[in-house]
Amino acid sequence: MSKIGKKIIEIPSGVDVKINGSLISVKGPKGELEKLIPNLIEVESDGKILQVKPSTTVAKGKETVALWGLTRALIANMIKGVVDGFEEALEFQGVGYKAVVKGNELELELGYSHPITITATEGISFKVEKNVIKIIGIDKEIIGKVAADIRSKRKPEPYKGSGIRYQGEIIKKKAGKKAVASGS
Repeated sequence: MSKIGKKIIEIPSGVDVKINGSLISVKGPKGELEKLIPNLIEVESDGKILQVKPSTTVAKGKETVALWGLTRALIANMIKGVVDGFEEALEFQGVGYKAVVKGNELELELGYSHPITITATEGISFKVEKNVIKIIGIDKEIIGKVAADIRSKRKPEPYKGSGIRYQGEIIKKKAGKKAVASGS
């Protein structure tokens, strides 16, 4: 039995959830999201709550139980996204590192000979404050992918800690050659 899958999802006021076979669409004040759910899972609604259950036509196996909890979490994230939205913050540190928002593009100068430009996908916006890049939108999955893509442009290095990292991420720093040599 899935602990997460058993939990009911409360539908807040102002949110419209439509179930059409295996397609779930959620519409709220910040926008609309759609997602296909696997055939192994059924979703029932009575207006105020959603109940996610394994399909009665298929035998319960490990895959069904795993998809049960995953589907419930994805639907809950869709509802939270159209009501509140999501935000991911990245910090950058390094000599000459800059980030600038130009329209719907993020331009990064990360010590390379050329600037790196990242175009915001539909439903995503960027905001830069000092050394923090914020990715804002309603789809948690897309925000995570964009954040991982930005981080991959210059991962934090272990000696000085310069690079792009998630806010709150701890980088274990290594001792350099001088620190090791003076210790003996």
